[in-house]
Amino acid sequence: MSTTTSTTAEGRREMFGMPLDALTLEETVQRCLDSVGKGELLEVGVVNAAKIVKMRADADLRDAVTGCGLIVADGQSVVWASKVLRQPLPERVAGIDLFQRLMYMAELRGHSVYFLGAKPEVLETMVERIRKQHPKLKIAGYRDGYYAAEESEAVADGIKASGADLLFLGMTSPKKEVFVATHGARTGAKVVHGVGGSFDVLAGVVKRAPAAWQRVGCEWLYRALQEPRRLGRRYLTTNVAFVGLVAREWVRTVRPAPAAERN
Repeated sequence: MSTTTSTTAEGRREMFGMPLDALTLEETVQRCLDSVGKGELLEVGVVNAAKIVKMRADADLRDAVTGCGLIVADGQSVVWASKVLRQPLPERVAGIDLFQRLMYMAELRGHSVYFLGAKPEVLETMVERIRKQHPKLKIAGYRDGYYAAEESEAVADGIKASGADLLFLGMTSPKKEVFVATHGARTGAKVVHGVGGSFDVLAGVVKRAPAAWQRVGCEWLYRALQEPRRLGRRYLTTNVAFVGLVAREWVRTVRPAPAAERN
């Protein structure tokens, strides 16, 4: 896996062997709306520190993410790393913020949406809340994420039959990335966005970190404090690994060469 760091003419950054789009939240939303308007498929990938670390060892996840037409930094730590590596990204584009913003715009423009993922009761609660918040939003359909792998094609066909313009996947990694890579086009949706645990947040099952925690990049800590046994060790391990990854990338691509090497 290459680890070349560079900036492309199209506004993409190449870090940790993967491309990242240098877009703000509003620019990302516009790219998605443009795809719906043109009738072109756009698969959206979001990455944070944990996912970047996991991609180093999981080829299927890496291929699924890098195959997306749009990849943005979901984690504040990735934005900070981009500045350290002198490939600055304009801001964090959190998956849940993009999700909510796209629903708002879909309601305004008359686009239809489909929700796939989470437990049945969580999904029902989320859909009920969304209907109250967005009474004019066209919900083409929804289905929980508990189905066998061999049912994936049928699930994708059901989404296509619904005629949904935007598909939101409330699944964990790498399941959602693999579904997007394997069946995204089959769904017929014009925008396919994996939103991870956002369904749990919108259903009120999980609390999102306050804005102040988000601004200082400690949303992961807030989550870990809610579920220390399940998430504490995982976050600590991946954060340490990510710091090491950034350090190695900086040494290789940014650090000035010693005088003896320059002569």
